[in-house]
Amino acid sequence: MIENVLVTARTVPQPMIGALEQFGEVRPCDADPGPDHLAGARVYVSTSVDPVPAEMIERFGPEMGLIANLGVGTDNIDLAAAGARGIQVSNTPVVTEDTADLTLALMLATCRRLSACERHLRAGDWAAGARILGQRVHGKTLGIVGFGAIGQAVARRAAGFGMQILYHGPHRKQEAEGGLDAAFCADLTQLLQASDIVSLNCPLIPETRHLINRDSLAQMKSGAVLINTGRGPLVDEAALVEALASGHLGGAGLDVFEFEPEVTPQLLAFDNVTLLPHIGSATGECRSDMAQRAIANIQAFLTAGAPLDRCV
Repeated sequence: MIENVLVTARTVPQPMIGALEQFGEVRPCDADPGPDHLAGARVYVSTSVDPVPAEMIERFGPEMGLIANLGVGTDNIDLAAAGARGIQVSNTPVVTEDTADLTLALMLATCRRLSACERHLRAGDWAAGARILGQRVHGKTLGIVGFGAIGQAVARRAAGFGMQILYHGPHRKQEAEGGLDAAFCADLTQLLQASDIVSLNCPLIPETRHLINRDSLAQMKSGAVLINTGRGPLVDEAALVEALASGHLGGAGLDVFEFEPEVTPQLLAFDNVTLLPHIGSATGECRSDMAQRAIANIQAFLTAGAPLDRCV
């Protein structure tokens, strides 16, 4: 038996598969690998779009020791099931700056309604596009939900637009407040009521699922804009559709979706909604960094018994 067999998910880029061969046999598989693929495997490489549920983890052989996830989030993995089996989980926390870049891009595109303007221009109707009025971004109040590395990177960028920064999370981060001139809102309602733009940059955990729902959307300012580059299920999309249809919400910019890769059909009809196919880390440089970090995690696990970025 080859000791260091790697079972790789179908979405792992081909250049990375070649790099993984330094550790042993590489077996590409689909999202639901069978026993033949799993036999003898020590590492399973997943991406954020590949579910690793408890039933899959139960099928892993006794040799399996690491689920190496390509992505900073691990909500696609049943961490409790992995922990119960003694299987370690690693991530690749190298997406901060690229995701923050996209958050600002999505904010600008949504507030200035760039997608709608471009659609009219491409259709040959310059005048219709030119008549669309957006809303300014500079000088507005930005509420950031989740003030970890990505949330703070968003705040740094927003400072260049002269925005007032509010943030909400489970803990106040005074060490970050001074340099970013950010104010902590212990209560989410306080942030929602005061913000012109709300950016979701928190992880998806049971406590944050549907954090943005019918009640929280009603607490937002009339005409406010919601940006989500975190995880889709942070938002109840049925409630979001209602808030947009009623005119209470001024717009939404979404890089992630509740039922990803499916998009709630009603969202496609709004001219004040910007939709992107989960591309927060989609730069050549970032994907290269992610692959290198995953490989470093695997190497550390195989040589030292634990990955560099251990989540479980």
